[in-house]
Amino acid sequence: MAVKAYDLTGRTAFVTGAASGIGRASALLLAEAGATVHCADRDARKLHETATLIKASGGEAHTHELNVADKEQLDRAVTQAASAATGTGRLDIMAAIAGVMHSSPVLETREADLDHVLDINFKGVLYACQSAARVMIEAGTGGSIVTMASGAVDTGGPGLLCYGASKAAVVQLTKTLATEVGPHGIRVNAVAPGWIRTPMTERHDTRAQAHTAKAHTDAIMKRMSPLGRVGEPDDIAHAVLHLASDASSFTTGQILRPNGGVAMPW
Repeated sequence: MAVKAYDLTGRTAFVTGAASGIGRASALLLAEAGATVHCADRDARKLHETATLIKASGGEAHTHELNVADKEQLDRAVTQAASAATGTGRLDIMAAIAGVMHSSPVLETREADLDHVLDINFKGVLYACQSAARVMIEAGTGGSIVTMASGAVDTGGPGLLCYGASKAAVVQLTKTLATEVGPHGIRVNAVAPGWIRTPMTERHDTRAQAHTAKAHTDAIMKRMSPLGRVGEPDDIAHAVLHLASDASSFTTGQILRPNGGVAMPW
């Protein structure tokens, strides 16, 4: 019975940021669990790679090349995804994962830096939530919305103003939306990862040599995490699957923190 709760056969999922990292890992795992996955990202080549991987494993995938900060593009893609679901207009899962990182001291942060990060990390998530919730309410079949927060909201740190502020906004969005759409049978939860080894975090590391950056990060995590390792995209994908599935049917408005124990807030 417990394993059955993770079965997503016959369900439709929409995943933003699906071209790489946590988004790709989540799209692959949701498809493995049986969902038809609509993959969205602005990187067309890598987006196609994700869909190809899903299909090669026997899953069903569709791609939507878009910028999540463009509300009209996102609305159109979500509507198309729902309409394609055997003509029912049903969307069961929204995983709003697309995001960017930026680092700068507070006194050196430019308006353009803040605008860019908020456009993708907050507005992009807000638009995804709005599109999905409207479709789910109209279909009347409930659903699960999973947003992507960050351990940065619990730990802070130098240079994290733009990124941390955008993810704190996602947490507030998650909690607020959960109270508003709960009566429609829609659950809204966030995943707040710790440091995860992805193309985004690797680009964010300023060390010139990739192996040096990896060794540095590993050393930090071994010191800070009780588990003594850096997280991988699959670690977060499993959290997304849990919140997307019936295994979390009584969970809403919550922040799940797969962070290796680096932060343990009440």
